[in-house]
Amino acid sequence: MQTVSRSTPLSRAAMTVLLLIVVLMAAAPYWAGRAELRLLGEVFLYLSLATLWNLLAGYAGLVSVGQQAFVGLGGYGFFAATMLWGLSPLAALPIVFVLGAVISAPVAVLIFRLRGAYFAIGTWVVAEVFRLSFAQVAALGGGSGSSLPSAIVKQLAEGRDQREAVAYWLALGVAVAVVGAVFLLLRSRQGVALTAIRDNELAAKSLGIDIWRTKFTVYVATAALTSLVGALIFLQKLRISPDAAFSANDWTAFVIFIVVIGGIGTVEGPIIGTLVFFALRETLADLGTTYLIALGAVAIIIMLRAPKGLWGLVRGKRGLELFPLSRRVMGQGD
Repeated sequence: MQTVSRSTPLSRAAMTVLLLIVVLMAAAPYWAGRAELRLLGEVFLYLSLATLWNLLAGYAGLVSVGQQAFVGLGGYGFFAATMLWGLSPLAALPIVFVLGAVISAPVAVLIFRLRGAYFAIGTWVVAEVFRLSFAQVAALGGGSGSSLPSAIVKQLAEGRDQREAVAYWLALGVAVAVVGAVFLLLRSRQGVALTAIRDNELAAKSLGIDIWRTKFTVYVATAALTSLVGALIFLQKLRISPDAAFSANDWTAFVIFIVVIGGIGTVEGPIIGTLVFFALRETLADLGTTYLIALGAVAIIIMLRAPKGLWGLVRGKRGLELFPLSRRVMGQGD
């Protein structure tokens, strides 16, 4: 007897291994040093950014080169909520999430009037407007930025090691939540609509899918979560400035690199790409500008040899899906 199923024995085994890895990572403050915790926290935050950009560009077809707008918005929103409004760091995080959603809604209405390359340029212009605007806020240091006061930092925990652990757990939690939410979304009816839009927007519209509303919802949700990730980034850094908060290189170029080499339009791609990016960074970072040249060379080679990314190359040969999205017919012996 044949049945229709998404999961396979391999995908179920992969989920089990992934769960064990998450448990191991959750225990990292008990076995890893401070430097390792900071590196792992950064890995999880970049994974979150890459997964969100992949959802935006790989499924909704919204190729943004200005997502640093919401990273910076989240960072500055976090500093404002703690320094100016008197909220604790943990209470400020949901405020930042809501702030990102509220501000992204009118931005989406504006830039959705643009198409293709004009849309991409429009997102970058929005990010520059945000950067110049926050550079005028004297209460947050203006153009030179500001540091988070030690009294606010100590609200996370009394000891330094405890604060490092809390910041790490927040980064891990957000990464798990983002990847899990995207996976569940793509398995839902809305996910089917997104996949249809990605494959053929005209055909999706003919089937009754509301293209504008679907893209708007994805854009706002992505912006809100990106703002939350931005808050956690600058909670780790403890200092913010307009140039650092709205860096196109750090928060968009590297993220696009991760998604492209990993495999755009897949859940697994950003995970593979993040691991490759940090492996290259930790290996080549001491080479100065040669490091950036090496990243560019790697990106070019992968795009030429594997246009669908590293995961697309593996999946194309073996038909693997660690995060099963497609339905398949299973025989009695499967």
